[in-house]
Amino acid sequence: MKGDKEVIRVFNKVLGQSLIAINQYFLHARIARHWGLESLNDSLYHQSIQEMKWSDDLIERILLLEGLPNLQDLGKVLVGEDVPEMIDCNLRLEKQKYGIITEAITLCEAHKDYVSRKLLVKLKDGNEEYKDWIETQEDLIKEIGVQNYIQSQMDDDKAP
Repeated sequence: MKGDKEVIRVFNKVLGQSLIAINQYFLHARIARHWGLESLNDSLYHQSIQEMKWSDDLIERILLLEGLPNLQDLGKVLVGEDVPEMIDCNLRLEKQKYGIITEAITLCEAHKDYVSRKLLVKLKDGNEEYKDWIETQEDLIKEIGVQNYIQSQMDDDKAP
């Protein structure tokens, strides 16, 4: 099925954001684990794996549209040097991804590619869910203080 070149281009743009997220969240997870923050590690690692699954869906769709998935044009990974900065970097990435995904949804609607749009809406919903979780972590840090937050992340309680 020959897809529209603009749709393939915007899918590759979304894919690029997802590839950045895989690396950023994985690195932050391993930093958290190194610091003994098992719960935060688990949450970030889980999100990295989720991004990998979404990337796989994007790659499959690009191939179905007879496009070539671009796994080379990676943007900048934002690396936090402490817990609040890691959370802030992840929130900035999610906001950036949201804009790109919504742009892609609009383009798919304009080209009447509703199957591609459906996939992007699924990604947008996941993006919003994770963004909400990150904002909750920021709120917790503000409410209980960074030291108490860090201490709470040392146990094995699972977060989404």
